[in-house]
Amino acid sequence: MSDRSASWHGSSADRARSWAAACVVFLVGEVALRLFWIAGGRWGYTACDRTDLGDPAGGCGADRVEALPFSSGWGAVGIGVALTVVVGCAVRFSGRSAATASWMAAALLLLVAFPLHLLFEIPAALAGRPSDWRDLGARLALVIGGVLFAGLANATGPRRGPVTPGFQPVPRWTRLWAYVAVALPVVGWAVPHGLWVLGVPFGISESELNDIHRDLSTQTGVAITLIPPLAGLLVLGLVQRWGQQFPRWVPGLRGRQVPRLLAVIPAGVVALALVTYGVLSFAVFVGQLHAGDLRWSDVGDGWAVTATLLVFLGWGVSLGVTTTGYALTTRPRQEQTADAPSRREPSGSSTAAPLGGSGSEDRSISPLS
Repeated sequence: MSDRSASWHGSSADRARSWAAACVVFLVGEVALRLFWIAGGRWGYTACDRTDLGDPAGGCGADRVEALPFSSGWGAVGIGVALTVVVGCAVRFSGRSAATASWMAAALLLLVAFPLHLLFEIPAALAGRPSDWRDLGARLALVIGGVLFAGLANATGPRRGPVTPGFQPVPRWTRLWAYVAVALPVVGWAVPHGLWVLGVPFGISESELNDIHRDLSTQTGVAITLIPPLAGLLVLGLVQRWGQQFPRWVPGLRGRQVPRLLAVIPAGVVALALVTYGVLSFAVFVGQLHAGDLRWSDVGDGWAVTATLLVFLGWGVSLGVTTTGYALTTRPRQEQTADAPSRREPSGSSTAAPLGGSGSEDRSISPLS
């Protein structure tokens, strides 16, 4: 192995240990918080999903909850211990299996966090809508944990050479899917919500429109309408130069390579959340129809609301395909070491060029000439 390759692999091991340490810090914090709740403390705990006390800022009466659910207490502690074992194995036995386990841990944390909820709730909270900040903080912490485990998986996976510097053009199919991912939140989300904010009952009944104006302020409605399509514009970075190299106007980073995980992880998390939300929402929709809680006439009156389920699903799929194209385009190339032959020579052949010409010239002459 060349000195350059050995140096790069050594730095990769150091990065793996750094990611592992960050994962352990995250797990220790989460387990300590759960043990605090088990002991009777309620700092940071929320009961808004189990009570009707209508006080999201105070955790919906979390201080008065006596019996802690298993999923929030010992169940979460057990998962934390299991993930700690995953971290130890990832550092001790680096390779494909360790990386797979770390990726699964990252996916678990991100699914539990359900970041799509954050995409809508945080803008609404900043616009003045009463929100459960304890729940939002817990979800943000889980997202951070998922990112840390994804970084650990990337650092402990099969060793590859460094990323090829410069801009690597993405395939045409990646660009097409990126344009779909940008257009869907504009056409399927911003347009109908903008009309509803303006008082136009587009695809919904008058009663539903009145409910929207009663529950949402104008500022909250505008935030919910504009944030998703504006965030969707970031998808263009997966197919443009500024998604691989920082633009020249960025101080201190101009022209430098954008870390792959900085683009792949957020985009992959959002894509996974969108698809999950679309599938689960569609399952609830079918269940309501089957149980008779929802009639087809109601679906016809509020067809725009039902259509958003397909918008989320299509948005997630298109973003996921675009992210895959970006990841394949920018993946590290296998480094060619100086002490390894570039190709296997046929048995009995000579690597020396024949007299009177180079090897390439000799191969171009037909045996019959």
